[in-house]
Amino acid sequence: MPERPNPWLRVARLFLRQREASIVVVAIALIIYFQFSNQAFLSTQNIRTLSQFVAATAIISAGEVMLLICGEIDLSVGQVYALAPFIMYFANQAGLPLLVGLILGLLVCALVGLFNGLITVVLKVPSFITTLGTLFLINGLTLTISQGFPVLTPSEGWVNEIFGHAAYAEIIWAIAIAIVMQVVLSWTRWGLHTVATGGNLLGASEVGVNVARIKIGNFMLCSVLGGFAGTLEAFRITSIDPLAGGTDIMFMAVAGAVIGGTALTGGLGTIVGAFLGTLVLSILRDGFTLLGVSAFTFDIILGAAILVAMILNVRLRLWREAGRE
Repeated sequence: MPERPNPWLRVARLFLRQREASIVVVAIALIIYFQFSNQAFLSTQNIRTLSQFVAATAIISAGEVMLLICGEIDLSVGQVYALAPFIMYFANQAGLPLLVGLILGLLVCALVGLFNGLITVVLKVPSFITTLGTLFLINGLTLTISQGFPVLTPSEGWVNEIFGHAAYAEIIWAIAIAIVMQVVLSWTRWGLHTVATGGNLLGASEVGVNVARIKIGNFMLCSVLGGFAGTLEAFRITSIDPLAGGTDIMFMAVAGAVIGGTALTGGLGTIVGAFLGTLVLSILRDGFTLLGVSAFTFDIILGAAILVAMILNVRLRLWREAGRE
């Protein structure tokens, strides 16, 4: 009579076969370590702080994943993060309702994404170069229209509360966006065509996928999410800063995506993985801050975390592939 497999072993194997398994293990291990190191880590106040670290970066990371999967990248997304709230501010100062100003800000972000997409797809300029130019262009534009000074975020009751000022509003938006975007990526034609475009550009074109439309659409999506993240942050801190965002939050979003298993070569990645990758980076930053580790040391830790996560991802992928043979 054949021996029945241990059910716990089967569950463990099923879990390890998931693409995000390694990053979940790392996140749990870090939470346990920091809680033992400092009992304040899982306090209500610190969980709220941690959620604020995660939210904006996770939203931007969701957009970057869609672009990375289809073989492109957006370096300018950290600048529309600063631009969108200023568009909202000036629209409100001109007499428009705050919600209309918010939508106008996101429309401007969509136009920036359209610009990036057209330059990259139509003129065949690598997206790294296109968005590097747009990064400086938008930064200069934001500094010019703001004259380099921060302003107070306009207040309109429920709009402020829903879009970031209420406790946990920002992280609720981030989780909702991650779920919706994962459904789009996994279960819709747009998501499947995005994966096909990044996995095999020529093959996707030959079977009828409009790769230009997919890439331009994902540039617009990424830019809108960047602007939305900046707007949420402006409502949360009640101030709009022309120096907010920038390359720091952009690279954190890309790092979160990479740690979460997204391939820089395209065709592979998940929104959930990027969210978890961002969570791990935020846990590291928050945990080491509680332990009094210098902020300068964080870059060393970030670099090591990316290498360790990628090694784990590669080893688990090889293990999964060996299991299918």
